[in-house]
Amino acid sequence: MRLEGEIREINSLTGNQIDRMFKLMTIYFEGISRDAFNKDLLEKKCVILLRDYVTGEIQGFSTQMILEQIIDETHYKAVFSGDTIINKDYWGDTELMRIWGRFVLSLMRENKNHKLYWFLISMGYKTYRFLPVFFKEFYPRYDKPTPEHEKRIIDTFGKKRYPLEYNDKLGIISPIKRNVYLKPGVADINSHLLKNPHIAFFLRKNPSYHEGDELACIAELSAENLKPVLYKIINHDRSFHVKE
Repeated sequence: MRLEGEIREINSLTGNQIDRMFKLMTIYFEGISRDAFNKDLLEKKCVILLRDYVTGEIQGFSTQMILEQIIDETHYKAVFSGDTIINKDYWGDTELMRIWGRFVLSLMRENKNHKLYWFLISMGYKTYRFLPVFFKEFYPRYDKPTPEHEKRIIDTFGKKRYPLEYNDKLGIISPIKRNVYLKPGVADINSHLLKNPHIAFFLRKNPSYHEGDELACIAELSAENLKPVLYKIINHDRSFHVKE
């Protein structure tokens, strides 16, 4: 089984497609309400839809929007990835990153005069692991402290997107109502996974991930900062699989 992806404008989605997206969220998250899901979806610019290559049924998606902010008199833009889920049968498939990578490359070409970043919030370690796999520099990370300037970028976008929930001392988004969180078994961290320094760091930084806390992260979107493996995936090389 494999996935085939496409980018769709939010206003082009059908009711049945949105129903399927919401159903996928309820499989892996506790506490998801349809009203909150719809509200969040309508705020986004577009969505990466992931369908089964044979049946065409939606088996995953990732919503995207662009944030903008002036920081130290410089215009910054950030690609913000919101709700993201892939059905368990397709874990390890790289189609999401192939489509997302093409989306990002197009934004990089269009925004040569702006600083462009990926603003990623990670409730689970699997999301955080995208950073060391595909980027040379990203923050926060286990092997070096976050520079002051990068910390300011994280804080600025964190406060912009989550003014009431972002804790700038911890770099964590803590929901006021702690009712949405990953179901047990979706992204549990065991002793074997803790041998990976990136995952161990994620747990230290976000110990309450199982209660819905999310770690705010950034990676600069530039040709110099992308690892070669992302370009391989973008060019449709399916020999690489995302590992835990």
